[in-house]
Amino acid sequence: MSSLPPTKKTTLVEITRHPTALQVKLVGPQVGQRESPIISQEVEPYLRDAGKSLQHFVVDLSSVTFMSSMGLGICISLRHKAHAAGAKPILYGTPKELLSLLTMMKIDKLYAFAKDRAELDKLLA
Repeated sequence: MSSLPPTKKTTLVEITRHPTALQVKLVGPQVGQRESPIISQEVEPYLRDAGKSLQHFVVDLSSVTFMSSMGLGICISLRHKAHAAGAKPILYGTPKELLSLLTMMKIDKLYAFAKDRAELDKLLA
């Protein structure tokens, strides 16, 4: 049994663990140099703890309006860790401006995208 709580809320991230999914909501409005290592430090224990039981890793970007190169790096790093555990990485609620940046940096190739709850539910099925 895990020693981590099923939910964790900080000023930068909200983490919710489900039986086969881990949902991470980045609490915006920005993910920059200061926020990135803190977010990583909060999320990584949950990824390790879930191990191979993790089927989906959802990153909710709905409240993020700006992301620095370090923020993009965190998206890539967390995606790689989730993928290594066998989880399908999903970006949810990505604002249009941020989606343009993710596409330009080719990060869109690393994740499935869900623009709304219906699309997310389909990807989680």
